[in-house]
Amino acid sequence: MILDAEIKAQLAQYLQLMENDIVLKVSAGDDQVSRDMLALVDELTTMSSKIKVEKTTLERTPSFSVNRIGEETGVVFAGVPLGHEFTSFVLALLQVSGRPPKVDQAVIEQIKNLKGTYRFETYVSLTCHNCPDVVQALNVMSVLNPNVSHTMIDGAAFKEEVEQKDVMAVPTVFLNGEPFASGRMSLEEILAKLGSTPDASTFGNKDPFDVLVIGGGPAGATAAIYAARKGIRTGIVAERFGGQILDTLGIENFISVKYTEGPKLAASLEEHVKHYNVDIMNLQRAKRLEKKELIEVELENGAILKSKAVIIATGARWRNLGVPGEAEFKNKGVAYCPHCDGPLFEGKHVAVIGGGNSGVEAAIDLAGIAKHVTVLEFAPELKADAVLQDRLYSLPNVTVIKNAQTKEITGTDKVNGITYIDRATGEEHHIELQGVFVQIGLVPNTEWLEGTVERNRFGEIIVDKRGATNVPGVFAAGDCTDSAYKQIIISMGSGATASLGAFDYLIRN
Repeated sequence: MILDAEIKAQLAQYLQLMENDIVLKVSAGDDQVSRDMLALVDELTTMSSKIKVEKTTLERTPSFSVNRIGEETGVVFAGVPLGHEFTSFVLALLQVSGRPPKVDQAVIEQIKNLKGTYRFETYVSLTCHNCPDVVQALNVMSVLNPNVSHTMIDGAAFKEEVEQKDVMAVPTVFLNGEPFASGRMSLEEILAKLGSTPDASTFGNKDPFDVLVIGGGPAGATAAIYAARKGIRTGIVAERFGGQILDTLGIENFISVKYTEGPKLAASLEEHVKHYNVDIMNLQRAKRLEKKELIEVELENGAILKSKAVIIATGARWRNLGVPGEAEFKNKGVAYCPHCDGPLFEGKHVAVIGGGNSGVEAAIDLAGIAKHVTVLEFAPELKADAVLQDRLYSLPNVTVIKNAQTKEITGTDKVNGITYIDRATGEEHHIELQGVFVQIGLVPNTEWLEGTVERNRFGEIIVDKRGATNVPGVFAAGDCTDSAYKQIIISMGSGATASLGAFDYLIRN
């Protein structure tokens, strides 16, 4: 039995939502993955009379396709879609059966209007929390447009193929046999990369807002909700809705929720914002802010939005090392998400740069996968919590090097080592390895505000107790500010504070 009783009970409820019969065309061999795949398929057929099975030969074995009766839908799973991909599998069953995907009508039209042939292949790991978004998006495109097909490929089941194509980060997407993209992408982002976008010029024709929020993470979403609840005209500009939490796996300190995951929380934030009358402008990036009679925000597409008050909640991003080799070997051995990319380094030697909580947690996770993990910390001591350090030092395949200044990440077509300087002796050392995970903190996304809003030496926006900046009518919240601590719950609180502060400003002006 592949599915435990609890998951099976949940699956039974979902299968009742299937609209029409479907057929699973299965290509199986004698290996263990094939046996697991067949066991999963057999369980499904006992749970729903709408699921038929046929044996066939597909491009990859083991794999199976999900099809309408008498029609090739183009949705294929190579491997067993369990773990984080189980939801992708369930949604594919429902959508192929005729259940409409939860996608805006404008996006559906974009997908249906795609011309040409699009054969997508996505390499994933079943522990990757970013992969399902890409898999589900491409599956939706396959269901809605007969010119699109998509195969999810479990890298652990097809190791030789992964090695041959030098896939060193997940999700990695190929289009018509050529590299297309790597990393988490939404359906809208994929369409934009294909050149299919709504007419951005319409943004410049919008009436002025009462409150315009820049940023769609926890702080921005909260600010937008608080503003909309006041009954005032509210807009939100987001480069990607959810922000940095989309790259966060386990969240255990969001009070009243014992455990959740970043993408799930991001989806809940977006759903909550959409409950109110908020003008959401997703996949848009602010370029310039200027205080005139109204506050003007120019987007990178050239549109100019006007508002009586603005709340900046652009968050922060992973800090780069800034050494030779980092940019050159990104996704070729240099990675930033141990949960996503760790399984690709099974049995290999990797390094983690950073001795704070995130770095030590990454090293602990990777120690269960990699042959050996080396932790490099710039300071004389690790900065992680004591309980994490105790766990780290108990692991037999971990080496900790302190006072280490990373000089270069080396390689040819992919990473083969790292060079560091011992800050105590000045000596230079080189370690041969296959992967480097960078975990050295955050940098605020505030460069676009140069010369307008006051920032500290770290680039953080300086705010008062109401979230106000030095520019009248401009407020800020979340990780882009000089808040002492960077936490989801604190960002949400500061988003509420800034929104209330903006409302008070509007009343007085």
